[in-house]
Amino acid sequence: MTALARPTHGRVIGGVCAGLARRFGTSATTMRVIFLVSCLLPGPQFLLYIALWLLLPSEDKARTAW
Repeated sequence: MTALARPTHGRVIGGVCAGLARRFGTSATTMRVIFLVSCLLPGPQFLLYIALWLLLPSEDKARTAW
């Protein structure tokens, strides 16, 4: 597994789904579909997405931190 970071290439909005897909070894499209389907369920999905967008480092910054 790779480190959890938002990639610089392949992001659509914030790169959260692409980063999670890389981390867990799935495709970014699959992760985006999972997120969209989860939005049909009650819960704080959008708040979680925004929090991850703010908290996850960009791939550039994650490389320089190591």
